[in-house]
Parts: sequence; structure tokens; C-alpha cells
Amino acid sequence: MKTEEMNRKQLAGMFDHTLLKADATPRDFEKLCEESNRYGFCMVAINPGPVALCKELLGESPVHVGAAISFPLGQAALQTKLFETKNAIECGADEIDYVINIGQAKCGNWDYIEEEMERMTRCCRERDIICKVIFENCYLEKEEIRKLCEIAIKIKPDFVKTSTGFGTGGATVEDVALMKSLVGDAVKVKAAGGIRSWEACRQMIEAGAERIGTSSSLKILEEFGR
Repeated sequence: MKTEEMNRKQLAGMFDHTLLKADATPRDFEKLCEESNRYGFCMVAINPGPVALCKELLGESPVHVGAAISFPLGQAALQTKLFETKNAIECGADEIDYVINIGQAKCGNWDYIEEEMERMTRCCRERDIICKVIFENCYLEKEEIRKLCEIAIKIKPDFVKTSTGFGTGGATVEDVALMKSLVGDAVKVKAAGGIRSWEACRQMIEAGAERIGTSSSLKILEEFGR
């Protein structure tokens, strides 16, 4: 997307407004939901525990509730991830962002990664829920990112996502561009992790990101201005 053609409403609609802190309180989630509803953000990105609370707070709002699954390490067993996903959906989640088993990717166990992605995507699809697959690129070589994108093209989750924001690094323009070049229009790309300014956000969008995960949504909107 050409960012010079965007308006404030369009930009806000790309944000997954994020609160994943361990010490977040109900009052913090009230603020998160109020801001998301007021500014027209796409989704609140939260851990599974407060999903029901946020769903209740948002009521009839078009803002989605998104649950982070096996977050941030991705090391839960597949059955645990599936249970956590189903439970989050039962509590009101509209979208799921799950972390792949990074260790299995690092040792080249692509059959495991494919089965995990297929079953997680199917679990979401059967319930009409958006599925995002978090790669955590800071731990991956470019060839491993390529392989993950090849699997995503085959399985077709809704999004592939750069990062949790809790690893050793976040989204980079290079990685977003690489992922977009590999998945094309078959799967969308979400950039997340360390995006705290309009300039950083702009670069991610122009590289091909169609969602932005950030806790700095209000700051970015203020810098965007128009």
C-alpha cells in the first residue's frame, strides 16, 4: 500500500492494539478496549486470560479480540496449543496469533511445523476465526523463513507474522519484504515487535505488511497526523 494515499481511519484499521504485559490489570484492559473502540483499531491483542473481559468490554464494537497462543515461546505441545485456542474462541476470541514451535523449525523438522500449522489453521477455520502464524524471525535464518513461507502457502493461514515482541529482536523491513515476496497474495503479512513510530510503521506497510501489531498505536497515529 502507498502510505501517502492513506488517511487516519485507514491506518487505525491496520492496528492490532497490543497489551501483553504480565502485570496488566483489568483497568489496563478497560483502557485498551476504550482506546481501540474510540480510534477504530482492528483488534486488541492480548493473552488468553482476559479474552472474556475484553469481549464484554467491547460489546457490539467491530473491534476484534485477538488471543496470543503459546506466547511468547511457542514451546507448548500441539494438543496444548489446540486446547488453548479452542478455549480462547469459546471465551470470545475473534482472531488467534500462535507461535510456532521454533525449536522444531531450527532442527528442520518441517513435517512437525506443517502439521502444527495445518491443525491450528483448521481449528480456526472451522470456527470462522482468523489465524495468524508467528515465526519469531529473530531466531531464524533467511532460508528457514523461506521454508516457513512455503508451508504457509500450502496451508494458507490468514497471516504470517514476524515476531512476538518478546524475542531478541522485532520486525524488520527486510523480513517483511522477504515474507511478502514469498507469500504474495496467498497469505497476508503482519509486522510486530518494536514498531513505535510512524516512520517505522510506514516502512513496514510499504514493505508489504497489512497488519501492524504495536502498543504504540496512539503515538503512531499522533505522528501520522492527517
